[in-house]
Amino acid sequence: MINDKLPKIWYGGDYNPEQWGEEEWDEDVRMFKLAGIDVATLNVFSWATNQPNEDTYDFAWLDEHIDRLYKNGIYTCLATSTAAHPAWMAKKYPDVLRVDFQGRKRAFGGRHNSCPNSPTYRKYSERIADKLGERYKDHPAVLIWHVSNEYGGYCYCDHCATGFREWLKEKYETIDVLNKTWNTKFWGHTFYEWDEIVPPNALSEEWGANNTSFQGISLDYRRFQSDSLLECYKLEHNALKKHTPNLPITTNLMGTYPQLDYFKWAKEMDVVSWDNYPAYDTPHSLTAMRHDLMRGLKSGQPFMLMEQTPSQQNWQPYNSLKRPGVMRLWSYQAVARGADTVLFFQLRRSVGACEKYHGAVVEHVGHEHTRVFKESAHVGQELAQLSDKLLDARVHAKVAIVFDWDNRWAIELSSGPSVALDYVNEVHKYYDALYQQNIAADMISVDEDLSQYDIVIAPVLYMVKSGYAKKIEEFTTNGGTFITTFFSGIVNENDLVTTGGYPGELRDMLGIWVEEIDALAPEHKNQIVIKNKLGKLEGSYECNLLFDIIHSEGADVIAEYGSDFYKGTPVVTSNKVGTGKAVYVGTSPEASFLQDLLSNLSEEKGIQALLDVPHGVEVTERWKDGKAYTFVMNHNSEEITFELESTRKELLTNQTLSGSVALEGYGVMILE
Repeated sequence: MINDKLPKIWYGGDYNPEQWGEEEWDEDVRMFKLAGIDVATLNVFSWATNQPNEDTYDFAWLDEHIDRLYKNGIYTCLATSTAAHPAWMAKKYPDVLRVDFQGRKRAFGGRHNSCPNSPTYRKYSERIADKLGERYKDHPAVLIWHVSNEYGGYCYCDHCATGFREWLKEKYETIDVLNKTWNTKFWGHTFYEWDEIVPPNALSEEWGANNTSFQGISLDYRRFQSDSLLECYKLEHNALKKHTPNLPITTNLMGTYPQLDYFKWAKEMDVVSWDNYPAYDTPHSLTAMRHDLMRGLKSGQPFMLMEQTPSQQNWQPYNSLKRPGVMRLWSYQAVARGADTVLFFQLRRSVGACEKYHGAVVEHVGHEHTRVFKESAHVGQELAQLSDKLLDARVHAKVAIVFDWDNRWAIELSSGPSVALDYVNEVHKYYDALYQQNIAADMISVDEDLSQYDIVIAPVLYMVKSGYAKKIEEFTTNGGTFITTFFSGIVNENDLVTTGGYPGELRDMLGIWVEEIDALAPEHKNQIVIKNKLGKLEGSYECNLLFDIIHSEGADVIAEYGSDFYKGTPVVTSNKVGTGKAVYVGTSPEASFLQDLLSNLSEEKGIQALLDVPHGVEVTERWKDGKAYTFVMNHNSEEITFELESTRKELLTNQTLSGSVALEGYGVMILE
């Protein structure tokens, strides 16, 4: 478990008492207790309060709030406050301010406005973390450290330019190796000295979002900025560990956020935490995939749901309310997929600034007689009832989907073949095909051990890193089923094309050669025509986006194109490799094709859905001490029924269920 001081699923969220007065503080404690809240995240944006000038630190206010909450049975998730630097720092030390993509020096304001390579920012952020660690190292209320908040954003200042050159020197050692790796003879971009290299922004190589003349420098700059922010995190992490070696440390991530390599970040975190903010129309499967990705960052270790809204958000185009029951449903979706906490932003609504209309457990009306509070209290009571039954329970999956930030960056930076190619969307299509059939999947990195899986799916594996082709071949040779898609095996980790024919290093294993890649507008459709009925695969299916023109070099042709000049040529192939096989899907298919394909391949491996349930009902499972806990979650607004083949105990109601079972709209069951 995260911290055995509180051996249950933690319940609470972000609390900003410094924005309020004593009258509200007493009311907050009273209502928090009514709602079953046992953890409050403090000090997230309080650097200006903690350090009013360069030489003064004042934590008396923080002592008071930590103590008040603890006396009332509420523990603290203690943040380091470094997500926004104080105004005095920007005034006295302007190097702390970022330079934006357009080359403009920022003024004080907003948040995430600190340059990650600023000596000033690094000095003072590490120092305040050190002081907090020293002050609260023995406080019984502190459960976990929360470093900064939602790291992100790039900087293009002189400090970053210098840091980038040093990062490149360490990586490439010589300017000649860098020139070769970046292919700088193109357009006469050869560098002769390290100080000739400048950050790729609107003043140099890039224009607009992910448009660049040189993918090599732009890809490396993303890696460098991710590493730079990670170095800032590590400075605070190490300062805290010096005082509290046994206290866990985290920082809140953001699911499929594009700018940081979260697999690399997770190695430096004791527990992964993340903020879940789906829109009213976000597919439930996409939210589930993000939960599974957060679980996968540390090879299946349970994670923290650090933030979600109790109802309404404030920053989306349409900030709809969560319908009655939906907050509870989505909370349990997180728990079902590996969360050991349910935390909100925020516990009390602010009265001013940009988040004053962001939902909270305690609304502006200031009392407990609201729908949102009552629903929050109900969930709090249920989580207390569950006690430690689910803590540290694991999700077991025999299917894995590969997700890689380097690969994503390289695809996004590629000049062609299609502006409509979206890596996350393509990954989600395969995840959704499994989700609709309630087949569990892990989201994994390219470093993950594959031997624990029967099926590994790597959609749009454009970048094949050193040694990965061999790793996949070993997996298939030993009986695994590997699936990849169009636009795979094109480049190495430096975004240089692997010559000798697509799909590069994967060509022999897949048993195909891709001669050309056709890219058409998304509304232009072709057909996947199944040659011979294969399980659920029969007839034809629509496809779009990209169309690989494939020659079989030993692979069996499962399906052919139905139209255009490549009508009758292969589009889906399967190649025997040892005792396993490698499947290639040369286009972006409609959902029904992927469901039928993955159903067939799963059945071959004996992988089945946990329950037979109606559409819109999500089923997943966590295991602990040899016991399975099956979560049944109804995303429909109407009641559904399903059949249980054996008698099961339902944990939220303590009822014993068997046979035909009804579940209300937006309802949840946990079957032991």
